[in-house]
Amino acid sequence: MAGMKNGKLFMYGPPGSGKSTVGRLVARNLGLPFHDLDGEIETRQGKRVGEIFSTEGEPAFRAYEQAELHRLMAEGAMVVALGGGTLVNGETRRLVEDCAPVLLLEAPPDILAARLHGSAHLRPLLDGDASARLKDLLEQRKDHYASFSLRLDTARLDPKQATWEAQIRLGMFHIGGMAETKNPHSTGYDVVVQPGGLDSLGDLLRQRRLAGPVVVVSDQNVAALYAGRVEKALQSRRYAVSLALIEAGEDHKTMQTISSLWEAFMAAGVERSSTIVALGGGVVSDQAGFAAATYLRGVRWVAAPTTLLGMVDASLGGKTGVDLPQGKNLVGAFHAPALVLADPQTLATLPVAELRSGMAETVKHGLLADPHLLACCAGLKKLDDPQELETRMPEIVRRGMAVKIQVIESDPFEQNQRAALNLGHTIGHAIELASGFRLRHGEAVAIGMVVEARLAEEMGLADAGLSETIAGLLAGLGLPTAIPTDLETDKILRAMELDKKRAGSKVRFALPVRVGEVKLDVEVDDERRKHALDLGFARSQSKPAGPA
Repeated sequence: MAGMKNGKLFMYGPPGSGKSTVGRLVARNLGLPFHDLDGEIETRQGKRVGEIFSTEGEPAFRAYEQAELHRLMAEGAMVVALGGGTLVNGETRRLVEDCAPVLLLEAPPDILAARLHGSAHLRPLLDGDASARLKDLLEQRKDHYASFSLRLDTARLDPKQATWEAQIRLGMFHIGGMAETKNPHSTGYDVVVQPGGLDSLGDLLRQRRLAGPVVVVSDQNVAALYAGRVEKALQSRRYAVSLALIEAGEDHKTMQTISSLWEAFMAAGVERSSTIVALGGGVVSDQAGFAAATYLRGVRWVAAPTTLLGMVDASLGGKTGVDLPQGKNLVGAFHAPALVLADPQTLATLPVAELRSGMAETVKHGLLADPHLLACCAGLKKLDDPQELETRMPEIVRRGMAVKIQVIESDPFEQNQRAALNLGHTIGHAIELASGFRLRHGEAVAIGMVVEARLAEEMGLADAGLSETIAGLLAGLGLPTAIPTDLETDKILRAMELDKKRAGSKVRFALPVRVGEVKLDVEVDDERRKHALDLGFARSQSKPAGPA
């Protein structure tokens, strides 16, 4: 797939597939201009496409098409709906695919025919017996349309659903519920999933008029792998760049680290118009974002997550913060980034244990809203297989991020619906803290999801067997599903006492009911919580073998 550094997207496919409808809605969602290539030709020539075909012939139309396409490609970011035969010419196709991604929309012939029936726009190549001509056209172009790797069948989707699925396949989103803090003209921020995207970071920043000097915040492990590439990408677009290194790991997510970042910002000459880039996992983005939120009363920042957990969770939503000895993320701020860029290729260098940890949050997002994402997760066989990661992980990342984006859009500042993202976290955070962070965040959340699902079943809220279904999926990924026997119940309960979701003498839970449904603000008293933990210990077994 071509890079997205120029911000263009192309919709393509046979007549009736929904190119113009979906393209227009995608453009609206992303805040981009929309152009219909046939419409551009009609405006330029002062004739309908049918009239051009009948009076001047197809060769003349194709010449006009080429001219308008070249004109649009010379302009800025936009979404373009191409004609159904625009890319039949091999040279034109290479030119377009070198410029930007092409999403092919398709549907069965009977669906296309039904959509075209009574259409206000006459398709010249379908003049006469439209059904027969459509069948012939599809047969002629069968191999051509089948050669596109990025595809979407729109047959069973309404325009809104097709638009969202198109954005998932393209890896392009815009979060509009939380405006950028330091940009008074902001209507939100873009989220881009792009393999190899780190090399386009400078272009992406320039597109959004982000200024330097730029400070790249990273830990020693990630910086050794990717800081050089990021610095090169930024310097190629004439940014002054400096690197601020922090210690890796949750135990360094402290105010002392934040203070060191403030000092690094000062040494780099960071101004209110400058940009901070968080390059790393969730711990890096939490701290870099919080340091950006508080330095000079807030400077703009960009999240470039390099872990699965960072991509599908920590980088999204503008929640930043640090830990206190008493608990996680007790000090923080909402500070929306100017851009989130997820490059799934960075997952190839992620330790398998960290990749597995990120799968827990991904499974959670599937439980919240996307059965197809759950199926993708269940289909992973070997987490240490580079080929499997390359082929399967980009879709998992896109779908995992899409679920959280939808939740954030509905509740940007966690007033209500966003609490669904706490599924598994009330108990999970407490277990993580009680273990002294020996357990990774995802491992603790995996246990938390199973225990909370079992709690929901005990309370009569969840479908019977839900906890076993969740446990089976998580165990298949090599994640723990029971509380380690060396942890103390009282210590876990005390950790829950500090939970941000506590209300009076009770703790509020987001409990699963079934796939796609979570019940929010469920108050659970101390006795029932202790019973749930006892069940979590009682069912402890040796961890089933999972993916390597």
